[in-house]
Amino acid sequence: MDLHTLTPVQGTKKKKILGRGAGSGHGGTSTRGSKGAKSRSGYSRKIGFEGGQMPLQRRVPKFGFKNFNRVEYKAVNLSELQTMFDKKGISEFNPAIFVENGLASNRELVKVLANGKLTAKVTVKGVAYSQKAKEVIEAQGGTIEE
Repeated sequence: MDLHTLTPVQGTKKKKILGRGAGSGHGGTSTRGSKGAKSRSGYSRKIGFEGGQMPLQRRVPKFGFKNFNRVEYKAVNLSELQTMFDKKGISEFNPAIFVENGLASNRELVKVLANGKLTAKVTVKGVAYSQKAKEVIEAQGGTIEE
């Protein structure tokens, strides 16, 4: 093997070599054009930049109030607890069980709501619950632990 017999690996593309002057075939400005922000080194376009036009996020009117301290819960209905009891025989529920069975993600807070019917005796630990859901669970002989 000699240097003059080396060839690129099959399937590679020929790279456009920039910044080597007018003789390179890509001009003295290295294909960037002559003037403007895009022709300068260090240029990075800001997110939402529209070429100097007023960006959409500034044109659209803002109104209302968003409470940043709001706590979002993933709702789990009593009917889903009953389904899991029927299909998998689970009678003790905690956040890890909800994550394992795809009812909530790892970081979501879970709240049990009283939608649907519950006929099983279940124990619910470490989740939020509505007052009605607590009444239904305790009426079936189950318990809610905080």
